[in-house]
Amino acid sequence: MKLYHAPASPFVRKVMILLHEAGASDRVTLVPALGNPLDPGTLPIDRNPLGKIPALERPDGPTLYDSRVITRYLDETLHARLYPPAPRLWDTLVIEATGDGIAEAAVLMRYEMHVRPEPTRSSDWAGAQWQKIDRALTALEERWMSHLSGPLDMGQIAVACALGYLDFRHAERNWRETRPALAEWLASFSARPAMQLTAPT
Repeated sequence: MKLYHAPASPFVRKVMILLHEAGASDRVTLVPALGNPLDPGTLPIDRNPLGKIPALERPDGPTLYDSRVITRYLDETLHARLYPPAPRLWDTLVIEATGDGIAEAAVLMRYEMHVRPEPTRSSDWAGAQWQKIDRALTALEERWMSHLSGPLDMGQIAVACALGYLDFRHAERNWRETRPALAEWLASFSARPAMQLTAPT
């Protein structure tokens, strides 16, 4: 299998953590892919028409894209068991969607303030993305800490990748200041070898 990959992407990091947790990082070949909405660069647009990563080229079918599709495929293929059975599954999926939503808004902020030409940038639009993130962080802090502290699953991994991306690209926002439980959880979760091996650069 080939994984189109950029180490700074929180969505790629989700896939890489699953592979490390499953002891299967040697099952994929990493293919560097860099670009953005204004310049696709080396993004695999011939395999993912949306021009996004990660994309997983597999031997038994078309290339998969969207991190949640890829992680479900790898979880089943590798028997990683990071998607628990119902009823816990539904909470896992909601938490994964929350983590992915945080990451998506944070990436859009990055594009707005660093990729768009300066005269067309909108700090109001970037601020609106942060409001989404802020609401999601509050929901995690107030509603989901017991799940985050439970058995390892893809919801936890998605949230950890999203928070790691906030630290990497938006450290000045200081999200920890009003989310002490979430900050403490991330500090503990970040000690996992898979987290250490996939820290964004």
